[in-house]
Amino acid sequence: MKFGPLSIDEAEGAVLAHATMAGRTRLRKAHRLTAEDIRLLRAEGVSSVIAAQLEAGDLDEDQAAERLVERLAVDGVAVRPPSTGRVNLYAEKAGLFVVDRASVDRLNAVDPAITLATLPDYSAVSEGQMVATVKIIPFAVQARRVDEAMEAIREDVFRVAPFRALSVGVVQTALPSLKDSVLDKTARITGVRLARSGSRVTRELRPAHEEEAVARAIAALKEESDLLLLFGASAICDADDVIPAAIRRAGGMVERVGMPVDPGNLLVLGMIDGKPVIGAPGCARSPKTNGFDWVLDRVVAGLDVSSADIAGMGVGGLLAEIPTRPQPREGKEGARDPSAVWGVLLAAGQSRRMGRHNKLLASFDGVPLVRRTGAALTRSHVSGAVAVLGHEAKAVEAALEGIAVKCVRNADYAGGLSTSLRTGIAALPDEAAGALIMLADMPEIGSGDLDRLVDAFVKAGGNAVVRATHNGKRGNPVILPRALFAEVEKLTGDTGARHVVEQGLVSVIDVETGAGAHLDVDTPEALEKAGGVLNR
Repeated sequence: MKFGPLSIDEAEGAVLAHATMAGRTRLRKAHRLTAEDIRLLRAEGVSSVIAAQLEAGDLDEDQAAERLVERLAVDGVAVRPPSTGRVNLYAEKAGLFVVDRASVDRLNAVDPAITLATLPDYSAVSEGQMVATVKIIPFAVQARRVDEAMEAIREDVFRVAPFRALSVGVVQTALPSLKDSVLDKTARITGVRLARSGSRVTRELRPAHEEEAVARAIAALKEESDLLLLFGASAICDADDVIPAAIRRAGGMVERVGMPVDPGNLLVLGMIDGKPVIGAPGCARSPKTNGFDWVLDRVVAGLDVSSADIAGMGVGGLLAEIPTRPQPREGKEGARDPSAVWGVLLAAGQSRRMGRHNKLLASFDGVPLVRRTGAALTRSHVSGAVAVLGHEAKAVEAALEGIAVKCVRNADYAGGLSTSLRTGIAALPDEAAGALIMLADMPEIGSGDLDRLVDAFVKAGGNAVVRATHNGKRGNPVILPRALFAEVEKLTGDTGARHVVEQGLVSVIDVETGAGAHLDVDTPEALEKAGGVLNR
């Protein structure tokens, strides 16, 4: 191919490089000049044009693109007619786009003029979505170069594995501390996830979060289901935790626990009677894309997923930050240490039901209540602590004197509990991976109780809410991961951390701490029963 200025006398059959006016006729770019075009151009006094002139052995851009696509065309992929050297290819059905990168790389290495661009491997696509495009960059290319490009690739460079409509059994384990609204929300989100493949939940069971109960639920659903999805009420902490143990107890096998995709680390993959079982990570309760989607899409598209396949998902597995991320990835100086838990002592309340007395200044064994709870907090495994003061701030601060806690004032304490939570969270240092929220009126919470909460938070990698419970009933204190700090900022009025926890944005780990998890002293009678004495 020759390219450049060309005398009008030699331009018949050449390809215009730029749009050109011939009288009232506009000749578009890439238009092949005819004898009539030449006559019109001469009549306008045009003596030369910028054009490409094909030589022997050349294919024009559309011919070259069309020939290459003949080798690429496969079932499930529709081909559009060529235009300006481009041929676009589209998915005929919703499914998973699978591509052989090595073949694409070999094709694109033949000649810079011959290009193929595709979606990433294992992209979920909808019907009619473009999956690839061939583009011949110049106006013509040598036929032998196109032949070389065709030889560089195998026949099935890519394909769309169509989604199958599966019958899906869902198991959601329950704990007394987990609200039905969270389970209902998870069911709705799961239904939406499955809808794009035409799959549907045929039955859902909600057994207790116990190995035997979950195993029975799996056994009850496996015959009627093509796929089983298991959602645990508590985050998976070990290969022998409730969900993987229940799969084995029901007669199945566990292929893998954990994946190098974040969010999505705590996924379990197994099989039972030849049917896939997926133990969903906590982030699967959110509609945002996570590692669960990657595995689910492959299964629904009929593709095998092995432990080795999941191990290979690390590159590209650091997904975009989303509001419901269980763990922030990057602080100002790098990733946060999950053991960097800071305490927030809420000590701003007005003690309205105590008459004229401030319950936080009541005496327990000769020690003001706020000093008792503040000391338990600072003796625990927290990295540091702040106390949020409001009502009678000077007296409360004096009671905390000598304790390693930073006092901050909440000027808007009369506006409700949410104002103190926001004040406390805002006072934490950037390195804080989590906030242990402690009410200052809980006399029976000791440093050992707090240590168990912190240890559970660290074991979970800082990726979960950790909550004190007693006899399966939720209580206080609670540790919030940093990813939920932004949710605290949205709270208003007399709303506490429970509202954030029960949104179901992250997994919740319950830790039995004893009766102290339920004991606060809101009335004179409750305070006296707990061993306290109001100051007269």
